[in-house]
Amino acid sequence: MPLADPRPILAAARTSGYGVGAFNTTLLEHGEALVAGAEAAQAPLIMQISENAVRYHGSLRPLAQACLALAEAATVPVVLHLDHAEDVELVREAVRLGFTSVMYDGSKLDDARNRAVTREVVAFCHAAGVAVEAELGEVGGKDGVHAPGVRTDPGDAERFVADTGVDCLAVAVGTSHAMATRDAVVDLELVAAIAARVAVPLVLHGSSGVDDATLARVVTSGMTKVNIATHLNKCFTAVVRDRLGADPSVMDARKYVAPARAAMAGEVTRLIRVLNPQAPGVAA
Repeated sequence: MPLADPRPILAAARTSGYGVGAFNTTLLEHGEALVAGAEAAQAPLIMQISENAVRYHGSLRPLAQACLALAEAATVPVVLHLDHAEDVELVREAVRLGFTSVMYDGSKLDDARNRAVTREVVAFCHAAGVAVEAELGEVGGKDGVHAPGVRTDPGDAERFVADTGVDCLAVAVGTSHAMATRDAVVDLELVAAIAARVAVPLVLHGSSGVDDATLARVVTSGMTKVNIATHLNKCFTAVVRDRLGADPSVMDARKYVAPARAAMAGEVTRLIRVLNPQAPGVAA
């Protein structure tokens, strides 16, 4: 099916009080796992390619075209999202390639410049029918607003959305990128306070550091889009390590990548259930 627009998907989730999983892909097998996991849950998927992944591959087009093919063959709605793009030209390339969602990350700029460039990105993307996510300040793990103790002010968030016209907003409520342990302390009262002031869906970055019970509570408190990458990478890599450790003579990558892909797909399905217990393809 054609790539999905994230705006109606996120609007429905926000209205009904459930979350939508947004999962990152660096390899083709990651993308295959994400689609398989979402199909098993019969739930929409936001498949993300980060600027870091683009840098790893050397360009956006090859991985993007593979993900586009996966999305078009999927039996569930799939959004293809460019994540944490600091390069406006990369945003423009993603739009040309057919992405339906981008995150422009101007968090390293001063506030006035961030708002000005974000407005320009929104104007360009909206003219092409593409949704825009932005970030007020910088998410943790990148030495910014999501560093320990730093939080998004609800009033600032409300003004930022009004100033820029973004379709969803990443906020700082206690998480941090690239956490290998699931012990982040999320300020649920702050989540609710921001959600009450901001008219667009909120995005939680760094969700790999959040345990299942808190993920469920953060969604019911007002968070809608939930980004998870490191946790799924851990699941994938653990299986690769296990298979190679069990048989050091293995040389065919399919022997260890295929089970890692299957494990990642299963975890995607499980996480979707955490975010949305009513996902129709998941047994109660």
